[in-house]
Amino acid sequence: MLVQNFSEVTRGNKTISTKSDLVVIGGGLAGLCCAIAAARDGITVTLVQDRPVLGGNASSEVRLWTLGATSHMGNNNRWSREGGIIDEILVENMYRNKEGNTLIFDTILLEKVVTEKNITLLLNTSVFDVKKSDPNTISQVIGFCSQNSTTYELNADLFCDASGDGIVGFQAGAAFRMGAETVEEFGEKFAPDIAYGELLGHTIYFYSKNVGAPVKYVAPEFALKDITKIPRYKVLNDKDFGCRLWWLEYGGRRDTIHESEDIKWELWKVVYGVWDYIKNSGEFPDSENLTLEWVGTIPGKRESRRFEGLYMIKQQDLVEQLQFDDAVSFGGWAVDLHPSDGVYDSKPGCTQYHSKGIYQIPLSTMISKNISNLFLGGRVISATHVAFGSTRVMATTALSGQAVGYGAAQCIKNKILPATLLEQNQIKQLQQTLSLNGQSIPGIAIDKNENLASSSKITTSSNFKLDSLQANVKWFKLEIGVAQLLPLEANTKYEYTFSFSAEKVTTVQVDLRTSERLGSYTPDAILESKTLILQAGEQEISFSFDTVLTEKQYAFITFLPNELVSIRQTEQRLTGIVSVFNAVNKAVNNLGKQTPPDNMGLDSFEFWIPQRRPNGQNLAFSISPAIELYNAANLCNGFVRPYLGTNAWAANLNDAQPEITLEWDAVKEIKSIKLFFDTDYDHAMESSLMGHPESVMPFCARSYKILDQNGTVVYETSANHQTINTIVLPESIKTNTLTIEFEPSNSNIPVSVFEIFIA
Repeated sequence: MLVQNFSEVTRGNKTISTKSDLVVIGGGLAGLCCAIAAARDGITVTLVQDRPVLGGNASSEVRLWTLGATSHMGNNNRWSREGGIIDEILVENMYRNKEGNTLIFDTILLEKVVTEKNITLLLNTSVFDVKKSDPNTISQVIGFCSQNSTTYELNADLFCDASGDGIVGFQAGAAFRMGAETVEEFGEKFAPDIAYGELLGHTIYFYSKNVGAPVKYVAPEFALKDITKIPRYKVLNDKDFGCRLWWLEYGGRRDTIHESEDIKWELWKVVYGVWDYIKNSGEFPDSENLTLEWVGTIPGKRESRRFEGLYMIKQQDLVEQLQFDDAVSFGGWAVDLHPSDGVYDSKPGCTQYHSKGIYQIPLSTMISKNISNLFLGGRVISATHVAFGSTRVMATTALSGQAVGYGAAQCIKNKILPATLLEQNQIKQLQQTLSLNGQSIPGIAIDKNENLASSSKITTSSNFKLDSLQANVKWFKLEIGVAQLLPLEANTKYEYTFSFSAEKVTTVQVDLRTSERLGSYTPDAILESKTLILQAGEQEISFSFDTVLTEKQYAFITFLPNELVSIRQTEQRLTGIVSVFNAVNKAVNNLGKQTPPDNMGLDSFEFWIPQRRPNGQNLAFSISPAIELYNAANLCNGFVRPYLGTNAWAANLNDAQPEITLEWDAVKEIKSIKLFFDTDYDHAMESSLMGHPESVMPFCARSYKILDQNGTVVYETSANHQTINTIVLPESIKTNTLTIEFEPSNSNIPVSVFEIFIA
């Protein structure tokens, strides 16, 4: 029993003081990936989250799907899903939770953190004070946990502010911005004016459920009474819920930090008023059995403070895809601005314009220019309001967090401050660490000199050569254009044969197209066009182009629309090969072609996008000479996703026992083996609501075993679904040979591997 007598002085909270190498403030996807990266690289981390769960806007408290450069598969950014830790999380979520239940996603995020022995996790803990040892150095942050009435004094050498509102950077005195820059400051022609507004607002979502019997609804008194105050109310329906209603937005004209509670109440007013309209207006008779299952209790925030770093990324960097020496991550979401009046505005809910490809994000945007030991993570990185319109989305912010986490570990190990990471020897080391852990940086390969596999002689049981993809019974009607995307060799003339069906004598145009920007996937360069004459009925047509490529790269064999014509498809799917369609995806402002207003600093181009499985079959065709897409040399070329080529090895489809053998001239001591598999970087893997057809990506090798020179199995698995398999051997082995034996799992998809890294 505890009895305390009266005290004339106030009592203090229980106080715990800690010391770690890095304190990360904010447990959204950026902060979470930062903490995991740093912990895995061997430093101690305290992760502080002011909510009961992790994930921020992706959590069950807000329920926004996680997206990034793939943009709902509605843009021209092929194989661009974010890699590394966020990929590991999304792939795991797909395996356990392809239906998109955010409660399950919560548990995956929590599991990822609590299994890291170097992370101390503090939930329900709000940081409210910052201490500095000198004007430019943070020494301590102080937080309070409402659930255990404990104050935490968190001391560290380094800090990462991934809090969204930037509470630590703000209190530490770091320079920040809030609102939109003018056109004149950076020359950003897309910069909004006052009428459009300078801030993006908040959103609260709701979920509905059919209970199989009539449910009445009586709206609370504070609910919006006049639905016509929402100019877009006519697009409301009883089928949409969750983040499909992202445009129920408010607050861009207000202080999105200090007035956030007021904004929340206005959004509750909107949400309960919308549900009243759906249930009681008589416009939606199918809503009779629907109940309001869930309404968010905190808003999903989009924008507040942005801090000034050693570099501020801007519109031109995104559109022109500027190359940075200190690139550590990438983005590819559209430049996506919203009218500040939100749901009460008659303008469209957003104004989105895409770049022609992914763009690099430099580390210098993630380091405060004022506070020497402060990293910036998530949506507070150094970006103009216009660039922020793209960098703010969660999968992109996760990459910044991961870069900061590995960067912080490098700082601690080398006893340097964050800005020193920008020195050439340091940034190259960080880029290699990131690449080796799956965070592909455009154009940067894993260093072969660090890879024992690179010094081996690699032989394979077979190598897939693309001479044909076998036809099936499916035909695609050319109501829209379709293209087969293929990596072609330079200075090679190919002959193609495709199967067509025509309703009568007609013609079809076929183009050879490439991207003006090498490594991108917008078919904006038409190298040659041909007109094929078709007879009525089914037929095979062979053709070739006189133009050959001057560099190895992806090219589009592009068939333009003709509703009288169908083209044969195949069930065969291959790593790094995809068909794309000149299609519409209104969810990301894709109407088949982007045509921005003049003088906005934005590009005009067509969209050629994939279809989601089970659709999106490749076209059936034959090609001569065959393309050698999948040579064993790809296994150590340093790239772990398609870029200019497939960058993968793949076995023949008829190879019943595919295997890779690595042989050295002398015995090597091997401590770890890292394998990079294909979990389809072209698939968006939205974390919630969307739902997906598969729990395991069809290209991913599931069953394999690794044997030494004596045939002893040193590792085996029969249930892989992850992109990167890191096999740390209990004890190092000495061998001059390693053999990896695979078990095929799909007769239409060959076993493939991107990279083998041995240390």
